[in-house]
Amino acid sequence: MPVIDVTPDLDALTLTITAEFAAPRDRVWDVYADPRKLEAIWGPPGYPATFVEHSLVPGSRCTYYMTGPEGERFGGWWLITAVDAPSSFAFDDGFADADLNPAADMPVSKNVYTFTERDGVTRAVFVSAYADAAGLQQVLEMGMVEGASAAINQIDALLAAA
Repeated sequence: MPVIDVTPDLDALTLTITAEFAAPRDRVWDVYADPRKLEAIWGPPGYPATFVEHSLVPGSRCTYYMTGPEGERFGGWWLITAVDAPSSFAFDDGFADADLNPAADMPVSKNVYTFTERDGVTRAVFVSAYADAAGLQQVLEMGMVEGASAAINQIDALLAAA
């Protein structure tokens, strides 16, 4: 399994997930840069994602929804704040309703995804920072650790198929 560490830190208001992939950094980067590939792994198993808008360009907005097993839609959005391809990108990440309107009553996280390669193995560090402990606690209680880990663990199969 690619996920090698998960560290929620209520004092620092962060959730950090570290994963390693037996693939070059450019190939792992491409999973996030290509919306069709990203759709295959963004939702946990059984909740495939559909990206309606996607562009890894600072200032751009990405919108998506995950479809549950019974057809229910769970929306989300990103606001891309920085890109240093293929090393990292940063974005604000929030929840949205089924029509992809931002959900004002849900927490927004500031995220930095970093990719480094050594000897053909790519280490990805996914850091999500929250404005307050209540927001972090809310997503932890919603199953963010389990859902994000399951989603990331799908990347190996996608890379093997490519």
